[in-house]
Parts: sequence; structure tokens; C-alpha cells
Amino acid sequence: MRIAIAGATGNIGKLTAAALTRDGHDVVPISRSQGVDLTTGAGLDAALAGADAVVDATNAPPADPEATVAYFGAATGNLLAAGARAGVRHHVLLSIVGIHGVEGNAHYAGKREQERLVEAGPVPFTIVPATQFHDFAEMVAGWTEQDGVAPISPLLVQPIAPADVADVLARVAVGAPRGRHVDVAGPDPQDLVDMARRTLAVRGRTVKLVPTWDGPLFGLAMAGNVLLPGKDAWLAPTSFDQWLEQQRAGYEPTPR
Repeated sequence: MRIAIAGATGNIGKLTAAALTRDGHDVVPISRSQGVDLTTGAGLDAALAGADAVVDATNAPPADPEATVAYFGAATGNLLAAGARAGVRHHVLLSIVGIHGVEGNAHYAGKREQERLVEAGPVPFTIVPATQFHDFAEMVAGWTEQDGVAPISPLLVQPIAPADVADVLARVAVGAPRGRHVDVAGPDPQDLVDMARRTLAVRGRTVKLVPTWDGPLFGLAMAGNVLLPGKDAWLAPTSFDQWLEQQRAGYEPTPR
């Protein structure tokens, strides 16, 4: 199959491309470095020519809710329109578990707009909601750290390895459209503060973590079980402990 990947230069996009290429599929990367601009649609028609499926693993630059919704809206709208013109038979969108229960988060607002457009769009689709990735806690600490101190919300999450997410996206892309896929998550719930502490220890970094709901990123709307997967979720095999061991060894697995 010929499968185009939007967001091909990102972590998940690269891993998904590797999984599909490994299985013998023709992968077309969609990114600005390839001369394609999702926000304007420039280069999309040529990139999607002959494509059987599209995987959307794009991200948005940090912005307020209005700007994030506008960015995702433009990119997703252009991708769907070009896909319809090219005769794409399956549009796969990577989304996030729990976004419909949280208000006030700019990124989640943008992802909800993506889902809305895909569900109402002209191309048969599968939406794949995934939980936060194993490296999420370290990223959050990096965003908030100042002078060796990082406020971080004690989110309850069930993190998943990026390679496992890519494996799911690759399998979904070559199958029939399913509408909304079951939630995709890691095997065990984790506390974000503990995840950050353990990851930073593996990196050999000393950062004072301050658990708080008054931090700059996440509020009480994300407390409790809001970000946990549903009961029928598909659970990936790689645990957070296993991922930490891989990081300690300097090894990042490719999708299976």
C-alpha cells in the first residue's frame, strides 16, 4: 500500500514510517522539509497522488486555544480535502485519551477540532485515542523548570511507549476504516510527578519537582481519572519500568 504520513519528521511519525516500511509498504512523508505546507495546502495534491491511506500524526506549535484550534483546523481541513481529491480510502488520526472531559487546555481544544473535522469529513476514517507517552513527564518538567525547580501537576496517567503507538497506527492504516478505535494505553497507571523524578534520575539530572495544581500547564480539570483509558482499552506491552530500562541502556526500540 501507498501510505502518506503527516507529521513524518516527529517522533511518532518517524516510528510509524519505519513500521510501515519494514512491512513492505510505500511510505510518503508529508512535512515542510518535503515541500508540503499543511496550513496552506501547498504541495499536498502531489504528495497524496496514488495514496491509499493517510496517517495524521501532526502536532501544533504552542499557542492559545484560539490559535491552536485555527492551526489544527486549517491543517486537518486541507489534508482531508486533498485526500478526497486524491481518492484516499482511509484517514487515520492520532488523538488523545480524555480530551473531551477537559476544558481550558489549548492543545486538547485543537485535537477536538481535528476529531470534529475528521468525523464530518469526506474520507472514511479511524480516530486512534492514545494516552500520554512515556517521555511526557520529562517533557513537562523541561517546560516548567526554572533555576533547577519545576512545578508539575500530579496527573494520573497510563503512559504508553511511542514505539507501541506507532505499531498501532501502522496496523490501523493498512486495515479498514473503523470510525473510532478503542483507547490505546500502556499497561499500568502512573503518577506524573513520580514519572518525572524517575526519568530525570535515569538522565542523571537533579531537578527539584514541586507537585502543584497551580502550575502553568494543567489544572484541576485534569485531576482524578480523567486521563485514564476506558475499560475496553487496548493495552500496549511496554511498561514504564521497561521503557526506563531502555533509556538507561541508551536504547529506543523500533515498532514491532
